[in-house]
Parts: sequence; structure tokens; C-alpha cells
Amino acid sequence: MGAPAGGRTLPHVRATFCGVRGSTPAPGPEFVRVGGHTSCVAISPGSSSGGEPPRLLLDAGTGIRRVPALLGDRPFVGTILVTHLHWDHVQGIPFFPAGDRPDARVTLAMPAQGDPVEVLRGAMSPPHFPIGPEGLRGDWTFRGIEPGRHAVEGFRVLAAEVPHKGGRTYGYRVEEGAASLAYVPDHGPLGCGAGPDGLGARHEAALALADGVDVLVHGAQFTLAERALAADFGHATVDYAVALAVEAGARRLVLFHHSPVRTDDQVDAIARSLAGAPVPVTVAAEGLALDL
Repeated sequence: MGAPAGGRTLPHVRATFCGVRGSTPAPGPEFVRVGGHTSCVAISPGSSSGGEPPRLLLDAGTGIRRVPALLGDRPFVGTILVTHLHWDHVQGIPFFPAGDRPDARVTLAMPAQGDPVEVLRGAMSPPHFPIGPEGLRGDWTFRGIEPGRHAVEGFRVLAAEVPHKGGRTYGYRVEEGAASLAYVPDHGPLGCGAGPDGLGARHEAALALADGVDVLVHGAQFTLAERALAADFGHATVDYAVALAVEAGARRLVLFHHSPVRTDDQVDAIARSLAGAPVPVTVAAEGLALDL
């Protein structure tokens, strides 16, 4: 991964996992190792040794509260790409001190669906919350983006709409140099029990996002035994995520968006069950950092 120089492979991107749960935070001693914060992945150019702060965030769940530790005393200057507007992907926005300060410069981009400020206000404004989006300090810009290719903070980004219940939802593919990461945390297959293996037919947009990618970050909230429940909520199963990674030729699968009731020991058991999977599988935990 990355371009060779002097016989070595140089990383182009570091992905740091700041929140890895789905639906709702999971506090308590049974959730410490994996972590209880909801979805947020910080993307930095180069590896940690380069000292580059993250300037691209994938989702803004409560895990965004861990991002300031990656910035030191610096404000956040960059873009937040939101996959969709469910609470577990946006609830951290007003609790992000590095973005809520006078010297911050933040672009928040979401799937296009009307005026982005008014759409966000549906979850963040009185009486549901003390302030609306306009109450955030710093220079905030709110954008709705359409599927397609975009230049974002020096990265090449492909946005694609994927099936998920309850609102327009995107997956993202982020590239810099030869490094690539696909982020598809909330995504349901086409038909429960469909497809040649009964795991659900793979969606062409998800396959395009994950095609030959270095790392596929995919939702793993439900097990195969829970696939009827997964279908009810518009999610995939762990087995589907593995099958998608294999079919797309992804080099590594990172299981993400863990169920808030799945304890650390239960997540570890899922990881052990996939030790012989046809693609290398990593289980995301808060603090995990991958250099691509």
C-alpha cells in the first residue's frame, strides 16, 4: 500500500478509529476494550510519524470527542463527511471542542436532501437541543453533496448511495496516492436470504466502493443468526461483510459499527470465528490506527 521509495512502501493515509459502535453509545465495564462511542473515523495524510493532524472525519458520532487528542491544542480545520443523519452518526457534532471554537474551519458535507442546515436542524435545535447548527462557533459550512467523485481536503472521494432504511445514505471511498479506504458502516443487502449464498445480493454501489480497496470498513452490527433483525433495520450481517469484501477484492476487512449490546468478549468471539476467513479481518476498536 502506497508508493515504493528506496525499496520501502510509504504510507499515504492514517485512519484512526475514534468511535466504533452503532445505534447508541455503550458505556460500562463490558464495553471498555472495544469502546462505547458511536461512529467516527479520523483520516490523516501520511502516517503518524509525519505529524499531520486529521483533516477529514468520516461521520460525527460521539467518537468525535476523541479527535481533539489527535490535534493537540489545534483547532479542527477540515471536512466531516456524514454518511447519513441518524443520531449515532451526528450526535457528536455539538460536543466537538476542536470544531466549536472561533479559530476552527469546518465543512460538514452530507447526502443532498434539501437545505443541509434545515435537515440537520431536525435533530439539533430546540426543543431537542439548546442550539441549532448556526450556534456552533468557528467558520462552519454545511453542504449537501450528490453521488460521484469529489476532491475533499486533498483526498479523492467517491460518494455512492447505498440501501439503508430511514433516509438517504452514502458510503465513501477515500484515496490518496495509491492508498484507498472504503467506508460503508450502514448498508443492507438486496433481499434477506437472496444471492447465491443466501446472505443477500451484493449492491453494485457497495461493490464499486470496495473494488480492490486496501481496507473496507463495513458495518458488523448483526450476526447471521440475527439476519431477519438486520433486514428490519436495513443492515447487513458479519457474514455478508466478509462475502462483499471477497467479491470486491478488498485486501482487508475491518468490522465496524458493533452492536451496542455486543460485549467485548462477544466481539472477540466474532473475531476468533473469522480467523480462517478468505480475507484478513480486523475488528475495529477505539484507538485502532491503520497506515495505508
